[in-house]
Amino acid sequence: SGFNSIGHMDSMIRGRHQIGHCKEGEEFIQNVIHVLFQIFTGKEKSNLAICWLQYEISKVVQCLQAKKKKKLKAQGRRSKKLAKNFLKAPDNRNNLCLWKLYAYLEWLLGNTDDARKVFDTALCTAGTGGLKSAQLCSLSLLYAQLEVELLESIEGAVMSRAVHILTKLTENGPYVPYSGQVLPVNVLKARKTYEHALQDYLSKTPVFDQDQINDTDQLVNLVGCYALFQYLTVGIDAAVLIYTQVSEKLEASGSQKCENTGENFGILNFPTALEAVTLLHTNLLRFHMKISVYPLNPLREALTEALKRYPSNQSLWRSYIHIQRKSHSASKARRFFDSVTRSTNSLEPWLFAIQAEQMRKKLTEKVQRADVGEIHCTIPETGLTNRIVALFEHAVQSENGSHCPLLWRMYLNFMV
Repeated sequence: SGFNSIGHMDSMIRGRHQIGHCKEGEEFIQNVIHVLFQIFTGKEKSNLAICWLQYEISKVVQCLQAKKKKKLKAQGRRSKKLAKNFLKAPDNRNNLCLWKLYAYLEWLLGNTDDARKVFDTALCTAGTGGLKSAQLCSLSLLYAQLEVELLESIEGAVMSRAVHILTKLTENGPYVPYSGQVLPVNVLKARKTYEHALQDYLSKTPVFDQDQINDTDQLVNLVGCYALFQYLTVGIDAAVLIYTQVSEKLEASGSQKCENTGENFGILNFPTALEAVTLLHTNLLRFHMKISVYPLNPLREALTEALKRYPSNQSLWRSYIHIQRKSHSASKARRFFDSVTRSTNSLEPWLFAIQAEQMRKKLTEKVQRADVGEIHCTIPETGLTNRIVALFEHAVQSENGSHCPLLWRMYLNFMV
């Protein structure tokens, strides 16, 4: 009909129905992928399969967030069938990216044991590349991260499955599934191997070519594995130390390259490495705060520093809003949003500033209406409403904001 949203708009809620993947948009996307799938061959076809599976996983995540069990079951069946068909193709049998996504899909659907079998199978067939194989590192990192999320505390984590995975990665031998114990001598050897591998990577002189992209991915995965390993075997401070050292080194390399070349040639991948490392750092701090007592300040500082540098990173903004909700004083966050919106053209700071105020308004109204049902309080909360309207006004006056359909829809929705 021309009026339906293609894809999905997470931030809009229409009555009780959250806007998900609407039927016409979904049909359009499926048709495009089917047509392309017949045209592509070889590596391109594998890459398209990866994109398709990632898209299916995004729908599963949406069902999980909306807590729709029936829909989740049906979506899970469809996605699993698709993943299995991809892996049956001769070209894809050794494609670790597809194996990784399939295992992740099983994990999201709650089939932890099946997911472990898929991960183990993939690691067994992956060969003995060890820390030199980017895909193997990436697969091991995801597997270990998912296992760590099941831990209730950091006590005794040295014997966990996650440590076994990260230790095996350094041994350059064939993978052996977890049998319930990890030898202390293997942990010591693994720590030495990680240390040397990271030093080798950081002392490399960066080259401007295609390999640098693979190198960047490899460095990020290596740092993630080493920091997680240190977190589980030594503690949070040891992990944070690695992230700090790597970030400093990357920053120094980045600024040095600017001076040397006098242009942006080849530098595009360096910020991506730094951004990815920062994201791993903040996610680990958030997880640690969830399972143990730890001050909020290190996370807040890491996030504010990162957001000044990467104002359009949505994951970082989500984490920032999440920790600010716990604080009763809004002024600090407002000052920060204000300073970021002044110094960048990206729209994300505006959208998240609006979202943060809308959450605050919701919370205030909830408290004011407690135990009275739906009777509106006698003193309406106008301060926040005026603030949100002012934010919308400023946002739509910016160059990017005036062309953003989502922003206009959110504004209309709020005014209604």
